[in-house]
Amino acid sequence: MVLGAAQSAVLSFDVGGTDIKAGVVDASGTVLGMRRVPTPLDPARPGEAVLDRLAELKAELASEFPQAPAQAAGIIVPGIVDSAAGVGVYSANLGWRNFPFTAEAEKRLGIPVAFDHDVRSAAAVEHHFGASKEFSDVVVMVVGTGIAAAVFSGGKAVTAGGFAGELGHAQVPDPDAGPGSTGSTILEAVGSAGAIAKRYHRASGVSVDGARGVLLRAGEGDAIASRIWADALDALAFTICQCVNIIGTEAVVLGGGLAEAGDDLLEPLRKRVDRILDFQRRPQLIRAQLGQDAGLLGAALNARALLEGTP
Repeated sequence: MVLGAAQSAVLSFDVGGTDIKAGVVDASGTVLGMRRVPTPLDPARPGEAVLDRLAELKAELASEFPQAPAQAAGIIVPGIVDSAAGVGVYSANLGWRNFPFTAEAEKRLGIPVAFDHDVRSAAAVEHHFGASKEFSDVVVMVVGTGIAAAVFSGGKAVTAGGFAGELGHAQVPDPDAGPGSTGSTILEAVGSAGAIAKRYHRASGVSVDGARGVLLRAGEGDAIASRIWADALDALAFTICQCVNIIGTEAVVLGGGLAEAGDDLLEPLRKRVDRILDFQRRPQLIRAQLGQDAGLLGAALNARALLEGTP
């Protein structure tokens, strides 16, 4: 995907738990020099270590593309993010708490910085340019090792100081609690790709190649794999229906590794959602379209919006 034209080039940084993606988006909207480097992990100074690496990447990109001097940078990170305050509130995987990203990044990079959440920024690109652009009330759910989401109501992102969209920690019925039990667990413990593989291994003693391996075994008639896959679908459908009940969601966009299952995920999920709901909206369940670079594009759009003075 090539973004539309703008007045200036910007830097884009997508900081993940394992890798940082970086690039320059020039004024024509073309991404230049996209690269992936390991995310530095320093328990003593986690936020500072990341920003030190971003400063090095800025220098590398400036040297490589002198014809596209960046006037702003977009930085997105995982965890709980208060973008209005410019603070990384909490990241379990990368280790910071209440780190002032915007202020510290602007010191190191020497240009204005737009700081935001990774899933929310990727979801904004998906919402405005991809699968759900015709809808106003949307949940974009990324289902991978964990589960995170971004919520749009009336076409606008619901952020709540960075705490909105933590669907991975929403309560769902616990399939391991036994018949008739009212026990609950969190969605991420049942419906994520990581949980599907772990629960199968725990139940069968067999290691598989992630959730895809469980799905393949289910297709071959493995009863344990079929049960684990069905449990994940039940938990995801339960949470989707809760979103519909609370905020009137009209479309749910599914991304991340689990969405690569395509219709093996979407078709049974649609049937479950339809069975649970009554008079409520029937949300469209759509696979994400823009792939793994949506976050990098979202960070670039955030930086452009900062330069243009738009929210």
